[in-house]
Amino acid sequence: MSATSPTAVPSFRSRIGCDARSGYYAAPRRYRLHLALSCPHCLQIAVTHRLLGLDDTLPVTLLPAVPDAPGGGYRALRPLYEASWHQHPGPAVAPVLSDGWTGRIVSTHAPDILRDLTRFGGHGPDLHPRGAEKAIEGVGRLCEQGITWTAQRAGQSGTDSAARDTALATLLSALDVLEWRFASQEYVLGGELSLADVQLWVTLVQLDTVHRHHLDAAAVHRITDHPRLWAYARRLAAHPAFGSRLDLDGIARRHHAHCRGTEAAGAAVQIVDWAAYARRDAGEPVRQPG
Repeated sequence: MSATSPTAVPSFRSRIGCDARSGYYAAPRRYRLHLALSCPHCLQIAVTHRLLGLDDTLPVTLLPAVPDAPGGGYRALRPLYEASWHQHPGPAVAPVLSDGWTGRIVSTHAPDILRDLTRFGGHGPDLHPRGAEKAIEGVGRLCEQGITWTAQRAGQSGTDSAARDTALATLLSALDVLEWRFASQEYVLGGELSLADVQLWVTLVQLDTVHRHHLDAAAVHRITDHPRLWAYARRLAAHPAFGSRLDLDGIARRHHAHCRGTEAAGAAVQIVDWAAYARRDAGEPVRQPG
């Protein structure tokens, strides 16, 4: 199976507060995001960052698709990690929110970074509508446990067929819930775009571009048989904030670099033509760290 990103407890987990009394507070161009668009956690952050229109307020450095340091980290991030924690024992992984004033890391915890992006203002949609916190968390669990984990389990080589069948059934059940939901509403939580949509869309991208490679064709056809869900995925992909952040080549290279299983027949059954939506904004700079 494919490994996405390290699952260790985050090394750094400070938060962006409301004002100077918070220590870390939102100030234009004080902070920088370090992201690899091939990583699903980084992709969520990148899409949210673009939706909120934070390009001028919170700069982004894009990292290579495949980690280039031992242990799955990035050489370019090692100085930040060392400045923040002398002789840091783990790999220098992304995502990272760094503080340019101190030269240290604020956070490596993707959920916190996602929530704190709204501290920087912007002019995008309200991705955290009041009262929707538990609903957004529920969609996040559905994505992580009901889709991603079960898709990995259903295609895991060396696992008995009963366990794979059970995992596939759980995955299809999760997709059924979402298919039913989209019968009466435009977005996951209703009529407005929210962070739950960013989470779900990235999960669907991973399901189609990574996990289906380890499933048989029959399983992928059953996954495809959710027309409203995949129409939703295509619709969001056509949104510039989503499609412009897709790095299909990077996702493929990251997958093949960490793949631990054999490719199955499902690899030939593409669900969405993501390449039709994976476009960069004209003139968008892509900064690679030295």
